[in-house]
Amino acid sequence: IAKMSKFKLALVQLAVCADKTSNIVRACQKVREAVSHGAEVVVLPECFNCPYGTKYFPEYAEAIPGETTKALAETAKECHAYLVGGSIPERDGNKLYNTCTVFDRSGQMVSKYRKTHLFDIDIPGKITFKESEVLTPGDELATFETEWCTVGLGICFDMRFPALAAAYARRGCKLLCYPGAFNMTTGPLHWELLLRGRALDNQLYAAAISVARDEKSSYVAWGHSTVVDPWAKVIAKADESETIIYSDIDLSEVEAVRSQIPTKPVEKVF
Repeated sequence: IAKMSKFKLALVQLAVCADKTSNIVRACQKVREAVSHGAEVVVLPECFNCPYGTKYFPEYAEAIPGETTKALAETAKECHAYLVGGSIPERDGNKLYNTCTVFDRSGQMVSKYRKTHLFDIDIPGKITFKESEVLTPGDELATFETEWCTVGLGICFDMRFPALAAAYARRGCKLLCYPGAFNMTTGPLHWELLLRGRALDNQLYAAAISVARDEKSSYVAWGHSTVVDPWAKVIAKADESETIIYSDIDLSEVEAVRSQIPTKPVEKVF
């Protein structure tokens, strides 16, 4: 059966506070708002149910299924939309993961991705952060099917790794979603560049979904949630404040780029 080629994507750039329950309620309200504006796939940001930081992960972590994913499942079902649940700190036994869950139109969890490349950086005088102090990396790709295309998942620091995006492209993905939260050092430099690079390399759509900026937070996020098309053109972009951005995804553009600039058929593997 030929798949349909067009759908509306929404990225929810959520303002996150220290109250987990209110974050969950607010996220679900924003999902409903996005769907009321025609979105059929809605994506939340990384760490949308709690402040971002190694000291917060153990305190806010929960099992999957749990409080947060139950609310996401109910909202996806109520809205009859696909919901990419950004990421939350997941507790599994004695390990913690940074995990993205996805729900289909019936509220079923259809995919779960654990962040593969943990955010460990040290830029003297600017920022030092080590997710690996408390988190365990995932080791599997995760995709989900829609009536339009296969979608691949990454989280934040994963954007820096071309091999992950290429592996998704080989599996037939035409859209990559990266819930993330770059900071005020790497955000201005690399956020859009990396996303455009992944879209360009693989001739597909790529979306990066940030939390809104909070200057008072211990981790100040860059924001600027963005959608890039297969030509590597930015087609939707937020500023730093809480907002929802929308993008019309047209998969015939993927086919157009791949037929007009056919890189994959001639690519040499060295």
